[in-house]
Amino acid sequence: KKHDVGKIIGTSDEVQTVRDTIQTLADIPNTTVLVRGEPGTGKNLVAQTLHYASKWAAGRFMEINCAALPDNLLESELFGYEKGAFTDARKERKGRFELADRGTLFLDDVDDMPLPTQVKLLRVLEEGEVVRMGSNDPVPINVRLICATHRDLRKRIEEEQFREDLFYRLNVIPVQMPGLRERRSDIAHLAEFFLERYNDENEKSI
Repeated sequence: KKHDVGKIIGTSDEVQTVRDTIQTLADIPNTTVLVRGEPGTGKNLVAQTLHYASKWAAGRFMEINCAALPDNLLESELFGYEKGAFTDARKERKGRFELADRGTLFLDDVDDMPLPTQVKLLRVLEEGEVVRMGSNDPVPINVRLICATHRDLRKRIEEEQFREDLFYRLNVIPVQMPGLRERRSDIAHLAEFFLERYNDENEKSI
């Protein structure tokens, strides 16, 4: 219930379009999704709602922010590594793709992913398997991938900061999250939602 599509607050046409898209995507579980929108528009909420509305709901929902980790750490977090793959690799470790098998992996700020890691991500999408750092053995995976960005990826492609072939693999079905300025009629609904929420949390009746 926490992640029901109705938890996306608002009655505007823009929000209803997002809800309708989520419901449609829930019935197409193997499709990669790219959620676009400014910071704070609810891209993470869309990803979680989509996960729990689909057949992947019984599996894990895992997320990682590509902008929050150094390049080498991001790669090991995503793909895992074998013992001895690098200095501190004292034992093997599964990456997020393996841990999210039969579930959903959400990559936030995917536009900040370094180009070498983008190449490896593209291979995962094409082959349906992941290769840990320090290994040559592919591991089959079955994961729904949802990515999010607040930037114009086509501009990033022109700047040679994002691979065009990866963009087309991710942008199968885009979900555009509107900014609040685009749906002012929802402000009152959001205010009521947060008022009720914080009343409950703080045992108040304001």
